[in-house]
Amino acid sequence: MQLGADHVVVRVPATSANLGPGFDALGLALALYDELEVRLVATDDVVVEVYGEGAGEVPTGEDHLVVRALRRTLEIAGAPQTGLRLTCSNAVPHGRGLGSSAAAVVSGIVAGRALLADPASLDATAVLELATEFEGHPDNAAPAIRGGATVAWTGPDGPRATGLQLDPRLTATVLVPTSRLATSHARSVLPETVPHADAAFTAGRAALLVEALARRPELLLEATEDRLHQQYRAGVMAASAELVRALRAEGFAATVSGAGPTVLVLAAEARLPELDGALAGLVDAMAGWRALRPGIDVDGARARRVAAPAAPRR
Repeated sequence: MQLGADHVVVRVPATSANLGPGFDALGLALALYDELEVRLVATDDVVVEVYGEGAGEVPTGEDHLVVRALRRTLEIAGAPQTGLRLTCSNAVPHGRGLGSSAAAVVSGIVAGRALLADPASLDATAVLELATEFEGHPDNAAPAIRGGATVAWTGPDGPRATGLQLDPRLTATVLVPTSRLATSHARSVLPETVPHADAAFTAGRAALLVEALARRPELLLEATEDRLHQQYRAGVMAASAELVRALRAEGFAATVSGAGPTVLVLAAEARLPELDGALAGLVDAMAGWRALRPGIDVDGARARRVAAPAAPRR
């Protein structure tokens, strides 16, 4: 396939996976964005400029995750590879359980698709499959691609996802610590098996959560209970576990966001003053944490082509 653009701009949201009982399945897109600008250049050079989150820490050449995802997309589409100049303006915190790696992967794939002469040749399912190739599971990639809340699974035909209805009263607050936690470390402490009663309990809560998200936010506290992962991870994110415990004791649906250590609080808009009061009362526990209320993204990853002269391609 031929390339049809030389300059594209992409915006991809942060995501929060699991939402308590929906381990490796449920996810929510947040209106906190990484923005990517891609220009094709006539040389073989790859230059990556990073601003905001990850600046001075991530690779700035072919090893950058966005570049790898973009290259793979062009390869799958049978399009020519080119020199690249990328500008990454990142707002999604790294290593905090807000889907930064999924945002990078999805932005590279969506940029690669937008560069194609026929972007529609790679549909949302193909984008999810490519993203899962990098991520290993689709729970963050799905809401990053689609926006809103999603449930994702992997079947005989590969990863799939569908959107979930969201009550318009629903709000998301994220409490972001200065500390980081590698997803691999958070996964390493999970047991190989769990008691059948805990699995049954969590399955019921995950089903209830779908209803709570769609129509019954008053059920969020019970619906976000989990016995599959958070209790086992508490030892590697003690401050997060204590914050979740304290907020839940006050009646708020607090969970660990993804692999942590960020804490996600889901609440109806009418309860926000009460939540703010509870957070103010936890000032000592919140030392070094940022409270953000970004809103829920409903659009997912978006790309636009920017008019530019065609660059020679090798």
